[in-house]
This record gives sequence, structure tokens and C-alpha cells, in this order.
Amino acid sequence: MLDLAQIEATLLAASEAAAAHTLPLFRTTLGIDNKLETGFDPVTEADRGAETVIRAVIGERFPDHAIIGEEWGSQGDSEYSWIIDPVDGTRAFISGAPVWGTLIGFAHRGTAIAGLMSQPFIGETFLAVPGRSTYRRGATTIPNRTSGQTELAPSRVFTTTPALFRTPELLRKWQAMEAATRLQRFGMDCYGYALLAAGHADLVIEPFLNTYDIAALVPIIREAGGAISCWDGSEPTGGGDVVAAATPQLLEKALALINAA
Repeated sequence: MLDLAQIEATLLAASEAAAAHTLPLFRTTLGIDNKLETGFDPVTEADRGAETVIRAVIGERFPDHAIIGEEWGSQGDSEYSWIIDPVDGTRAFISGAPVWGTLIGFAHRGTAIAGLMSQPFIGETFLAVPGRSTYRRGATTIPNRTSGQTELAPSRVFTTTPALFRTPELLRKWQAMEAATRLQRFGMDCYGYALLAAGHADLVIEPFLNTYDIAALVPIIREAGGAISCWDGSEPTGGGDVVAAATPQLLEKALALINAA
């Protein structure tokens, strides 16, 4: 039997350890490495160091669980796994924009059932365990609830950048979504999914996500009343082309639009 209180405590402790490493480096002059020979995929001391301390917290409390991280890869073999993106939105981090976050997901047999998104500069934490999704800032803790939107036309849509839709087929899908909805906003990274869980957005659509980009956000959205899947309707914890919606009804309409385009 899972000890959900211990899972939640570990998520919080790991995020606090990460914040102690990332916050002193935010809005400072950092060395930036590029992971790609062609293109730009930045990584900094903040990413690597934060993942190191997160792994240490998890490893001490759950030594038998697997860990999957963006910077240091995979370790262990277990039906339980922790999935880490120490700084989701490194481009935002190196630009001084406080829409990056630390993502820590907890999955059972490939489906995320608990997760945390922490934005320590603002002091916000979005956290979910089975049965609840909460927003925390200082002494305030309130439930996350999605907007309840069921229709495309009035929806507010986030994506990190339309440049992600870089093939003609993908571009048609984005243009169809843009034409069918009221408002589009860009550059949010993981923060956009958290805002959806809190009721401030209705849809998020992005292709090419890795498991560490999305796993932590899946339960935060679902436990707030939202719905999330890959574009083919499959489980998104492992990554892929993903759409999140305020309601199952809106997700169904978004998927129909995406797949018809």
C-alpha cells in the first residue's frame, strides 16, 4: 500500500531542496551549455544541481523506486517511478522570466498519480495526490479547480510557441486550434498547465513532449477536474504530442479538431 502522506512529503521536500539551489542562480550570470549540435537546447548549473539534490531526497526515502530525470537519465527498475524536470523552461530561466518550474512526478506502472510543479521565485506550488489537487502560496492552500469550460469557441489556449508546430501538418493543426478558440497565449512552459488546473486557461496543446516535461502535470490537471491525453487519446505520462483541457468534454472536442486538421 502506498503511503500517500509520505509521497506528498517527499514531493515537497525535494522541491524545497531544488529551490535552495535554483533561486540563488536565477537572474544571475550563468554559464549556458547547448545540448544540441544544431539548434538550441540550453542547460545550466541550475538544471544539473537541482536534479542532483532532488534525486538525493527521493533516494533516501524510496531507495527501491526508479528515477527518471532530464539531466542524469534513468536509474532503477520498479513499478514505481519518480520523473524529474529540475528546471522546466530553461529558456525562461536564463531570460529572467518567472514561468519556469521544477517538475516532480510520481508514477505507478507508467501512469502519473501524484505530482508537483513549484515556481519558487513567485512562491507558488501546484501539487496533486490521488483525490486532490492544491495550490499553495505562503500560508494559503486552496483546491485547484479547472474552469469547467466545455466549448472551444470561448476557450483560452496556451502553447509554449507556435514554432513547435514546425511541419505543414502540425502547422495546420495549430491554425485550426487558433481559429476555433478565443484567446491564445505563448511562452508559459509548465506554468501554462498549472494555470489550466487553477481555472485560468482552458486548453494547452504541445507536440514533442518528453516524459519529464509532462508527467508531474498529469495528476495536477486530472485531480482538478481536467482531462489530458496524447493526440491519439493515449496516456500522456510517457510524453508525446499532448493536449490538456479543462473538462473531458472539451478534450474530446479538441482531439476531434486536432485529428481532423
